[in-house]
Amino acid sequence: MTPKKIDGERRGRGRPQSFDRDQALCAAMRLFWDRGYEGTSFDDLTAAMGISPSSFYNAFGSKEQLYQEATEAYLTASRAWFLDILQQDADTRTVFRHLMEAAATEFTREDLPAGCMISVSGTQCAPGQARLRDLMARQRALSEAAMADRLRQGVADGDMPADTDAAGLAAFFSSLARGMAVQARDGASRDRLLDIARIGMQAWPTRQDTVLVPPVARS
Repeated sequence: MTPKKIDGERRGRGRPQSFDRDQALCAAMRLFWDRGYEGTSFDDLTAAMGISPSSFYNAFGSKEQLYQEATEAYLTASRAWFLDILQQDADTRTVFRHLMEAAATEFTREDLPAGCMISVSGTQCAPGQARLRDLMARQRALSEAAMADRLRQGVADGDMPADTDAAGLAAFFSSLARGMAVQARDGASRDRLLDIARIGMQAWPTRQDTVLVPPVARS
């Protein structure tokens, strides 16, 4: 007589043996990045992550918790190039030119969704998702604050005008980068984004340190 299979053997329970949490999180991050929180269904997530609903809840708790974790995963990756450039040993203008050029490159990578997961995420949320909206707003504010700090360093180092409005200029470049992210989502090419970055750099303040020599009196 063939022994009767127990429930767990027949259906399988918990995570499949091939479950890789990091890979599943990466798949979720890409999906949220591409479709946003509201546009990503639970079924979309389990299909992309290759896990069962029970494995999903056991590993990530809820869709909102997963979104927050996916956001942290994205930030870990994006901080690598963002902060590395801000910390370059170069004059401030060069640093910001490199930053905008890197944004153009990162926003148009063929192996990732277009644009930036943080730039436009959470700007429109249902009232019940205010926490996610605030999370995205805080991350954008932190990036802008890091830019402002680098601009203030430029003032202290003497390669920026002493009267530079660091907060205002940081807000400008933050807005420029977010606009480039939207352009990328709309299908703009890398070359187009590089053109936008180049034009944006024309707003860079110039130092007024030219010494005016009085004209020589005619005899």
